[in-house]
Amino acid sequence: MTTQRKKTIGILTGGGDVPGLNPAIRATTLRAVREGYRVIGIKNGWKGVISIDPSKPFEEQEYCIELNEKAVTRIGRTGGTFLHSSRTKADKVALKDVPEHLKGEYKDEINDLTPAALENIKYLGLDYLIPVGGDDTLSYGFRLHKEGVKIIAIPKTMDGDVPGTEYCIGFSTCVTRTIELTHELRTCAGSHERFLVLEVFGRNAGFSALLPTVGGAADRCVIPEHPFDMEHLTALMVEDRNNNPSKYSVVLVSEGAKMIGGTEVFESEETDSFGHKKLGGIGEVVGSRLKKYSPKFNNGKEINIINQKLGYLVRSGQPDALDSIVPTAYGNLALDLIAQGISGQMVCIRDGKYDHVSIEAVRKDEKGESIKKVNVAKFYDTNRYRPIYQNLMGDPLLIMTRDE
Repeated sequence: MTTQRKKTIGILTGGGDVPGLNPAIRATTLRAVREGYRVIGIKNGWKGVISIDPSKPFEEQEYCIELNEKAVTRIGRTGGTFLHSSRTKADKVALKDVPEHLKGEYKDEINDLTPAALENIKYLGLDYLIPVGGDDTLSYGFRLHKEGVKIIAIPKTMDGDVPGTEYCIGFSTCVTRTIELTHELRTCAGSHERFLVLEVFGRNAGFSALLPTVGGAADRCVIPEHPFDMEHLTALMVEDRNNNPSKYSVVLVSEGAKMIGGTEVFESEETDSFGHKKLGGIGEVVGSRLKKYSPKFNNGKEINIINQKLGYLVRSGQPDALDSIVPTAYGNLALDLIAQGISGQMVCIRDGKYDHVSIEAVRKDEKGESIKKVNVAKFYDTNRYRPIYQNLMGDPLLIMTRDE
């Protein structure tokens, strides 16, 4: 008689942390272990995959651990990622970031460490790998799929812009936090009769600014999909302030928003391995211009500003209800596909229902940007810089998150 080897599933989280990652890890692990799979958690995303040293025994590895019920039972109620994360693209690794044990083999300024990744996946004995991440993380998962690795992807990003799905883990908590924090800051804006300018996430897509505005967080919002006119925005903000009994108005500014004729604003010129410079500062620029132009539309009187970058506040803390429920469903959907021997798929929500699509759906445009963006013509009033609320019949629960 022969004993059949227990199948092994690997799981990793890549890119920025969001609430909901731990519920996904927990759900996947609990279901898998109870059905007889071995589960290995790979730490630090794709960095962990390339950093495992196959010359060492599993017990001595820094970047992988065996997961069981005891390890994951309590993590579902917490934010962040129990497995940690990184912004690493394994086929584009700078020489300084090549793991020590591989530096004799990879000596170029930029290196493709996919052969090392494949060797380490084989070393771990992975029958399936579940990457949880945004389009950057999952696009490398697609690369491994083409190399023969059995991949089931789970979409995650607070920007809500992974193609192929109406929902990404982390998005609901981001929107919820944005609305909550904006309402808290209203007391300061109202007390001093100021403009409240809040910079929010959204590199290429404005979902994380537009949907909170739908929820009543702001009077106006500016998004990456449509360049805005600064004087026109000022006129609208003065109008809103004058119509408000508390004499203040609010604008949400996507970090990737651009003025007409302008460019994105970056914190620095440094880039990550996906070629992205860190965005940040457009909110301060908008705030200073609002103050500068305000006398023109306010009888010559200047209006002061409260400027706040929400940043990590909207991606910290425990997940909200949706980011506790959806990740649990996604983890179980992944196990359903594995049980059926299916691979090369991403679990998703389409037309309001749980489903799966080819991981090839996670693709980018010629500039390396996500192809999923706000449908401006349908959902964004380009004259009033606010959402369009008409003709929503048949749209998804979160309105503008379907791929068009």
